[in-house]
Order: sequence, then C-alpha cells, then structure tokens
Amino acid sequence: MSHPWAEEAVFYHIYPLGLTGAPRRNDFAAPPVARLEQLYPWLDHIQSLGATALYLGPLFESSAHGYDTADYYWVDRRLGSNDTLAAFARELHRRGLRLVLDGVFNHVGRDFWAFRDVQANGPASPYAGWFAGLDFSRRSPYGDAFAYQGWAGNYDLVKLNGEHPDVRQHLLGAVTRWVEEFGIDGLRLDAADQLSDGFLDALGAHCRGLRSDFWLMGEIVFGDYHRLLAPGRCDSATNYEAYKGLYSSLNERNYHEIAYALKRQFGPQGIYRGRGLYSFADNHDVDRVASRLRDPALLYPLYALLFSMPGVPSIYYGSEWGLAGLRTAHSDAALRPALELAQAAQHAAQPDLPDAIRRLAAVRAASAALQHGDYAEVHVAPQQLAFLRSTPDEQVLVVLNAADESV
Repeated sequence: MSHPWAEEAVFYHIYPLGLTGAPRRNDFAAPPVARLEQLYPWLDHIQSLGATALYLGPLFESSAHGYDTADYYWVDRRLGSNDTLAAFARELHRRGLRLVLDGVFNHVGRDFWAFRDVQANGPASPYAGWFAGLDFSRRSPYGDAFAYQGWAGNYDLVKLNGEHPDVRQHLLGAVTRWVEEFGIDGLRLDAADQLSDGFLDALGAHCRGLRSDFWLMGEIVFGDYHRLLAPGRCDSATNYEAYKGLYSSLNERNYHEIAYALKRQFGPQGIYRGRGLYSFADNHDVDRVASRLRDPALLYPLYALLFSMPGVPSIYYGSEWGLAGLRTAHSDAALRPALELAQAAQHAAQPDLPDAIRRLAAVRAASAALQHGDYAEVHVAPQQLAFLRSTPDEQVLVVLNAADESV
C-alpha cells in the first residue's frame, strides 16, 4: 500500500441514509433536509474508539438506497445539501480524521438524468452510448422501449459504459468536485471487480493527480484481488475471504480455517503479502457479526484478531455494542438501522465491547509491527491461534484463545 495514513488507520463505517432515518425513497421534490448533521455527535465517540478515518456510504442524489445514483454532483436531498457535507467534512478534517466516500461508478439508478433522456428520446438521445448493452430491438423488464444491462440481474441498477469518453469525463469530473468541495481522502469503489482495466487505470491516475496520497479501496466479494491491486489501480480491497473466516472459525471451533486464509494471504509466500487489505467483521451488505456468532463472548477474540491480523480494520456503526441485524431475502434494512448515539450506548447488548475495541485500537496504534509487519503462523489448534507480526525493529506475538477455559 502506498500511503502510511491508510496503513495506520482504523476505519469507522457509517451508512448515512440508514443511521439518520432518511425516507426509504427520494421524491426528488422535497427541499433538502440536513440529516447529515445527526453525525456530529458521533465524532467524539468515533475518535474515542481509536478510529482515525470515516468511511461514509453513498451520499449523492439517488432513488432509494444510495447505490442507484440519480446525480453524482449533488448530495442526496434526504441528507442535506453540498454545503451540509462540506461543513461536516471541514469538522472531520479539523479533528484530524480522514474522509472516504463511496464511488459508485459501475451503475446508476433509473432516475439518472442521462438514462431519463434515453427513455424520452430513444436512439436520438446524445446519451444512448452511455449505457451497457443498450438494444432498441427489445424491451427491458420494466417495459422501456429498449433493453439494457442491469447489475447482477437487478434492472433498477443500469450498467454504465465506462469506456465511453463522455461517461469517463463525467465520473472523473465528479471525483474532482468531491476533492475540491469536500476534501475527500479516498474512495471505496462499489462493485470494483465489475469495472474495466481501462477505467480503473484512468481513475487511479486521475485521483492521484488530484492528490498524491489519495487512497482507493475496491469492493470485491469473490475471487482474486490482484487485478484490482495492480500498479496504479487500488491500494486496497475488501478482504471477504478473511471476513468469513473471522466468524465461522469461532462458530465451528476451528481456528484452522482463518489460519489457513491468513497464511495463504499474508504468510512468507502470501499472495497479498504487504498489501493492506480492508478487514471487517460486518458491513451494510452482510449480517451483523453479533447475529452470526453463536456465543456473544466470542466477539472479544474476534475483534482481537481483527485488530492484530494484517490489514486495515474497520468497525461498522453499532457493531461496537454488539448490535444484532439479519438481512432477509428482500431487504437489507435491518443491517442499516436508524441509531441515536446515547440510546445505542444505553441499550448495548455488549456494554463492555467498546472499551475492548478502544484498548485494541490503542495497542495497534502504538505498534508498527501490527500496522504493517510481516505475518508468520506460530501455533494453530481448534480454539487457539498464535502468530507473529514483525518489522526489523519490533516483534509482536499475538495469542488468541476462544475456549471457555484458560490454556
């Protein structure tokens, strides 16, 4: 990874449309409501946990959940205005926190202005080349006079043609604006594995031309991360392989599972050795880890591993209190609840967990070996794991015990 600030960071991840209790759908008519201002009281809490960077989920004008963009240049009216976000970003940076936003560049929503133009003007629209798989000989599942490519079979998400020069200019122009207006420090690229090599190269060059320490992190759920991590592209990728091992190795009383993943990724012959992958126990797309673990006591060894294994640890809002949440076949709403800070702390399922996270973050912050040292496995048993993190100047032995009795 190219940037010490990111390698040394602890992220706090907020899904703003959820946390602030914004309406489920955008009416595109109401005046802006500055719900983003609800995040100010969270900043002391976020910093008290030892987090140094805030990753804010989608913020720009969209139809519903934020990943169905209608306009990349304006903050979603359900969250406020560009001025609301600019003021919040200034306060973040005044506190020394970094700001990373969601870059949703693979697809847009059906309310995206250029898609509306194609609906109105058909093949004559100047934007007909902007969308992937546009075909005027067939109808879409929504009954449009043309078919188009949806993301993963979701036709409310229209795939962009990232090779089109005007599309590229429009998206890169949005990033320029976000840097100039909000001073953003990086982007998480939604569905990054769906973006083309050419687009990733252009985006990487553009972002680092705006600021040399700009951090790009790519979302990839399955498969190999190397294409995203190629020189000039992403600095980091979502470590979904370790995400699964974090909880299932504890549920199955089988530390061999996560040990295998960590050795494969970061050991002496590790395929991602020296790459600061983005580590998480849960996020806006997956069940809360407290709902995944059979025994809530296992949250403690889980977070101990999250903060000591190679990678950049992230905490998803609410999970520091052991908040529960399960997705259903039709909705992620339970993963993205409205939360009021004082109440969340008062009704915590795990009131001692924030303190444990605080201590883990402090230990990590004081250790170069934990931030960017090598990884070597020392001992693996079903409920015990030990490994060494080392730099030339420091060695840290991490010993985890997930059993009920001392060993």
